Order: sequence, then structure tokens, then C-alpha cells
Amino acid sequence: MIRNLAIQVVIFVGIFNLVSWFKTTSMLSTDTQMAEESLVLNTIMDTPIELLSNDKKTVIYFFAPWCQICHLSIENLEEFYLENQDVNVVAVALDYMDVDQVRGFTQEHQLTFPVALGTEKIKHKFSIGAYPSYYVFDENNRVISKSVGYSTEAGMYLRTL
Repeated sequence: MIRNLAIQVVIFVGIFNLVSWFKTTSMLSTDTQMAEESLVLNTIMDTPIELLSNDKKTVIYFFAPWCQICHLSIENLEEFYLENQDVNVVAVALDYMDVDQVRGFTQEHQLTFPVALGTEKIKHKFSIGAYPSYYVFDENNRVISKSVGYSTEAGMYLRTL
């Protein structure tokens, strides 16, 4: 019984990782250099924010307020943000109905990092096809890591090293 359960867990984890890897193949490749122009969005507070930073690493986390995996993993991003002040963190909402839906998501999870309102143009520019998706950029705005799906705080930390 335990052996069968262990085999099923291993198969599930293997399939999950394979699907996640497959979804990342359509994302921007690592070493992609992003220019800062046109990477300014408004936040939910209606203030402009630059998505990238030239002086420190940046995590850009793309989510949809209706995405259940986003609800599960966003608090890991919040903890990562609070414990890693040397990394710029920005969440970008996509596929939302209205700003109030995004504000509700932000308030529910008590997020303290900036939350920007994404557009279809940004969604295509970053090749986002699933949620949550995120990129890690180095100090020169070059993609150094990417991921789709649930990530732990430790996973985010390891991808920013």
C-alpha cells in the first residue's frame, strides 16, 4: 500500500515537473536582454512603476486574481520580498476583470510589494501563457531564471543567486 502510494507520488511529481518545464519553453529564453523603455505600468494605486531595475536583481511575478495556484504561492513571494531587500519584486496582474478584483487579491494576501496592472502588450512581450509565471532578471536586465507554477520562498531565493 505505502509502496504504491510512493510510486504514485513520484509519477505525479514527475508529470508535474515535465508539464511545468514544457510551459517554460514558450517563455523568454534565459540571457534575453530587456530594454527598459515601454516597461512602465501603473500600479493599483495609479502610480507608474518601472518593471526593471538597473541596480539590483528583479523578480517579476505574473498572476491572475482568479488563479488558485497564484493564491497559494503569492504569500511565498511576500515572504521572499520581506527577507530579501536587495532584490526588486514586482507583481503584474493579467487577465483580470477590473482593478477592484486586483485590489481585492492584494488586500486578501496583505501584499507590501508593488502590484502593477498588466496589459495584453506586456503579456505578449513576456510570453506569458500560464499563471503564475515569473522571471528573474540580473542587474543588467537580462533573464537569468524563469518558472511557471507554484514556487516556494526557497525556490525563489535559489533562482536569484
